[in-house]
Amino acid sequence: MTWFTLHILPLLWAAAGTSTWTRSSCSVPLAKQSLVDGIQVLMENSVTSSTHPNPSVLIAMNLAGAYNVEAQKLLTDKLMASDTADLTIGQLALTIMALNSSCRDPGNKVSILQRQMETWPPSSPDAPAPTFYGPSLAVLALCQENPKTALPIAARFAKILRFSSSPFNMDTGAMATLALTCMYNKIPEGSEEGYRILFSQVLEEAVKNISMRIKDNGIIGDIYSTGLAMQALSVTPKQPNKEWNCQKTMDTILTEIEHGKFHNPMSIAQILPSLKGKTYLDVPHVSCSPGHEVQPTLPNQPSPVPTTAPNITVIYTINNQLRGVELFFNETMDVSVKPGSVLLVVLEEAQRRNSMFKFQGAWLAQSAEHATLDLTIVTSSPMLGVEPTLKNKPTNHHDLNAHFTDSTT
Repeated sequence: MTWFTLHILPLLWAAAGTSTWTRSSCSVPLAKQSLVDGIQVLMENSVTSSTHPNPSVLIAMNLAGAYNVEAQKLLTDKLMASDTADLTIGQLALTIMALNSSCRDPGNKVSILQRQMETWPPSSPDAPAPTFYGPSLAVLALCQENPKTALPIAARFAKILRFSSSPFNMDTGAMATLALTCMYNKIPEGSEEGYRILFSQVLEEAVKNISMRIKDNGIIGDIYSTGLAMQALSVTPKQPNKEWNCQKTMDTILTEIEHGKFHNPMSIAQILPSLKGKTYLDVPHVSCSPGHEVQPTLPNQPSPVPTTAPNITVIYTINNQLRGVELFFNETMDVSVKPGSVLLVVLEEAQRRNSMFKFQGAWLAQSAEHATLDLTIVTSSPMLGVEPTLKNKPTNHHDLNAHFTDSTT
């Protein structure tokens, strides 16, 4: 007998002292379930002893219900042994949530993250939006650990985000929505009403910006940002300005999966929770008790990923142009990726092969407090855009140059 589970995103949100609003339901049709199984197996098979441990993959595995238990254990053990000194704020936060989703105690990683956020330097009003992505993850992780101690950190973060004048970024906005929704729902009893008002104001603005980017086909922002946006819209206490047809979004995503759009483990990890009716807010509720839930049966014939052409090579160079900084570097790597891969995939593969190229979002780990990363594409063919983004698609033998510059000049 074939085993099926019908996963449905929440129909409505309600909490004491707030209004309720109804949103359309969405789920993966049974006939399309093999597509979801296929990309999940593809993601889980990317976990090997030689690959860099990706906490986002472990979170997605645990929220979805892992098929490959050995890969699940391997990834959990590697994250348990990870050195916090090598992690950015966002990576540390993801590691904590990943370990919690595996019912493992993250130990002193939580106190380290809390201290880092307590000393997190306030960004200038025009700081690029991706700089808030890591702190958003940190607020979410700390909220899930201890809302009381996270409250002042979250309030400070929300105030900085509220007065930011940088252009809206979908991934950052969605993650901030998840983080502040967690805080909004868990404000300790007896706290000042000002906290609820603050979180409500920032959430309202973030949800408005997300809903403004809902396209007619249901995609929110772009195909790769839709997963996090779906999570945000499915839990937020604030009603979107534009009506969201969740099922239309789901159907479009499934069509894109059929066309082989999701073949990178990170992109799969971001979309899989929504396809399973889960969000990052469900991390604390994952059950690890043996026999508590029926383990999904591994698909005998998962939906195949379309055959692709040979890999392309991107020549990726990073160099430091910061004045007065002792850390100088000029490193080049030939990165082999599948044709049609976006820049994010190139950066992820470079990071996997050499920690010198470690990054978070659009920011490399070597950058200083005021450093910005200027990504440029040099090629004999037409430019990919005036301002290349992580969603651009380089072609074979593109030169990708990452220059660190001083944003204060």
